[in-house]
Amino acid sequence: MSAAVLDPLGLLATLVLDDAGTLWGDIAEGFQREDAEAILTGTAPSDPRSHFLTRPRGGSKTTDLAAVLLVVLLTQAPRRSTSHAYARDLDQAALLLDELRGLAERSGLVGLLDFGAATVAVRSSGARLRVESADAASAFGRRPYFVVADELAQWPSTRQARTLWEAIVSGLPKRRDSRLVVLTTAGDPVHWSSKVIDNARQSPRWRVSEVPGPLPWADPEDLAEQRRMLPESSYARLHLNRWTAGEDRLVSATDLAACVRLHGSQPYDSRHRYQLGLDLGWVNDATVLTVCHVEQGERGPVVHLDRITVMRGTREHPVQIADVERLAELTSKQYGHAPLRVDPREAVAMAQSLRDRGMTVDDKQLTVQSVGKIGASLHLLLREHRMALPDDPDLLEELSTVRLETTSLGGLRLNHDSGNHDDQAMSLGLAALALIEKPIYETGGISNPNELWAARKMVHPGQSDGTYDPYRGRAIRGPLADVRAAQRNQTEAQRRAGIGLVVPGSANDPGRVRR
Repeated sequence: MSAAVLDPLGLLATLVLDDAGTLWGDIAEGFQREDAEAILTGTAPSDPRSHFLTRPRGGSKTTDLAAVLLVVLLTQAPRRSTSHAYARDLDQAALLLDELRGLAERSGLVGLLDFGAATVAVRSSGARLRVESADAASAFGRRPYFVVADELAQWPSTRQARTLWEAIVSGLPKRRDSRLVVLTTAGDPVHWSSKVIDNARQSPRWRVSEVPGPLPWADPEDLAEQRRMLPESSYARLHLNRWTAGEDRLVSATDLAACVRLHGSQPYDSRHRYQLGLDLGWVNDATVLTVCHVEQGERGPVVHLDRITVMRGTREHPVQIADVERLAELTSKQYGHAPLRVDPREAVAMAQSLRDRGMTVDDKQLTVQSVGKIGASLHLLLREHRMALPDDPDLLEELSTVRLETTSLGGLRLNHDSGNHDDQAMSLGLAALALIEKPIYETGGISNPNELWAARKMVHPGQSDGTYDPYRGRAIRGPLADVRAAQRNQTEAQRRAGIGLVVPGSANDPGRVRR
């Protein structure tokens, strides 16, 4: 079959999907046709060049992507142009290429193409497609004609995957006729792809299509079985195509947003009792020092994050322990000589050094139970909105991705996805737990009762002669009244000579009856 005389949609409709001879055009649903038409015919300058499509699992994503790629190569790709398809891993990349080859073979088009291990090229034009995995590819320096990102919501949260995405997007303007198609099932709202679709929904340069589940061809009994077998969040993501957070997240997006009540670092306030929390990291993980205090709220103690300092090292320049000691000592002094709680696994020498400088350091060994208590306390404080956080993007992003997992021994622990961290969460948890473990004391003070009465322009008649107690608001009675009376009767000469008071009935009373 010659593709040169076929229009894109016409060729797409005649692609053979299986050995029974089923044609794509005979069974495609309305949403599949709309997506394909928008991608293949929306080539005018005013049309969106980027498409973000989401479908439930089983929504013919791989097949439709392969079909669109095949049509683009044969009918639209300029001579010697290069297009790219990126899958979440090597297995998914191989699956996409195998699907494209199968469509070409069943449709009688394989003679027009040359297939390699990870490429397919059109013999007549030299236009080619390269299929790669998101965890190994690089897109910098490329001038792509057509780009596909398969299952973007399932790509790893690694720096490499994010860098690849940035390279893909930044490379599109290199060609005025370039196009981008993202096709994925909905994922976790904390995944970075959620921000991509949020921005796409608001941009006129993107076309967004979100197909709600369940799919029209899904078997109701199969769906019922899936609902019984899968966690609620997984079922919502996979079969209903909803962006849903996992049950093991430390905090939901709604609860986290409700805790953001501070702007930047907070200064020292002598009315509060402060606590430092320190989580150490040298190269791969960051060193994080947090300063917190606690106030009484309507629902219980509210932990305020007053300051957070993050120190990041590299293999060439790891974080230096001397710098951490100086930071901890200075911060402690700035917040009323606040005590420090630290994980002792890498801080034994540092803790002793800080003690020698006069700091109070709690470096008790963290047990499975205490680690679980840190995670559970942090989760409860955030869920009940009993934590006041600053509007720090890095901190909020980390807290949104941290997981609260159950260990094999039945305990709890903080953990994170590949490519993410939990250093700030751990430091915050150390300080928060130290604060809520202790009762909240009201700050005391010293006052002069005479000044209090003067400030109120009130003078009690008995205050001048010492017979009235302004602290208790009543007249002085009993032995104390006798002492005050003796003080009034003491002469100036007796006071200067240090002669004791003669208190009736006391040991220095000459008239006291002795037995």
